[in-house]
This record gives sequence, C-alpha cells and structure tokens, in this order.
Amino acid sequence: MFEDALVNLYTNDIEAGIRFYRDLMGFRETFRTPKTGTPTHIELQIQGFTLGLGTVEAAKRVHGVDATPGAPAMVLVVWTDNVDNSFATMTAAGAPVVQAPHDAGSNRAAIVRDPDGNLVELVAKRR
Repeated sequence: MFEDALVNLYTNDIEAGIRFYRDLMGFRETFRTPKTGTPTHIELQIQGFTLGLGTVEAAKRVHGVDATPGAPAMVLVVWTDNVDNSFATMTAAGAPVVQAPHDAGSNRAAIVRDPDGNLVELVAKRR
C-alpha cells in the first residue's frame, strides 16, 4: 500500500538549511520547487534516505499547518565514519553544540542543531 517515505523539516530560512544539509553534510539535492529562485520545498538524499525542507510560509499556504521549526520533538540521526571529525567540521561552520562527542554504548555520538534549531545527532560505531 505505501511506497516510500521521507522526513520533512519546516524551516524559517530554507537557504541556510540547504547550506547545512547539502553543503556541510553532503546530502544530494534531488528535487526543488520552484525550479528557479528561492525554493519553498527541497528534497535531499544521503544513502537512500530522503530529507525534505519546506518553508514555514509554504506549510501554512499549502497545508494550513502552523509549523514551529526547532521544537525538539524529534532528532535527525545521521551515521558518519568519524563523529569527532564530523562534529569539528560542523561546529567550525557554526552549528550550535547540544552535546559534544561522547561514548554511548557501542557507538560514539554528538548532537548539534541545524539553522532552525532542529536536533541533529551524529553517530558512529566505536572502534
């Protein structure tokens, strides 16, 4: 019955979100609307996972949703080969720190915030 899914984050600044997920984290852009100018919705992929970014204005206009970006009701978990290096790169680029790299069972993890305040957890298997 269902075919596919994605997580869509609402954003106050879609250009900042694009720089964070595409340029800093390496997600690949697969869709945007409109095709020219500042998008109101964009989809990005990494290793088969699709993340959507939609503007707060589009959420209201198209879906009647009053979106509140950054309310920590969820965390986007992204696996990396080296949490410490990824964390250093992201924080050097200005990502706010929630939790510095630490051991968590058999994994190593850290948490930062994206430009809208959404939680992004970086995780790697401990070596």
